[in-house]
Amino acid sequence: MTATIKETASKTQAEIEKLVSDLRELVDSKELDSIPEIKALRRRLDAGLHSLRDSAVEAAQEAAYQAKEAARAANEYAHDEPWRVAGAALAVGALLGFLLGRR
Repeated sequence: MTATIKETASKTQAEIEKLVSDLRELVDSKELDSIPEIKALRRRLDAGLHSLRDSAVEAAQEAAYQAKEAARAANEYAHDEPWRVAGAALAVGALLGFLLGRR
């Protein structure tokens, strides 16, 4: 589960970096240096990129924390209620066996 979150975050970050790079290329055109609005746009783009990176890092850290908490809670429950977990696993296994046996 954590690997999937990391992969998704990594792909999203790569896509954002590509988009920003493409936008940066467009805005960095030397022909546009004389336009004051472009300079302001560059500053806003840099500030937005910094904010976006901070948000992405924070979101990834929060997702990792939640995944760890869920795993910890599941582990704690399994240790506190081993017979319930074994019963649930048995029920799921029986159901899967029944469904696969019907094929």
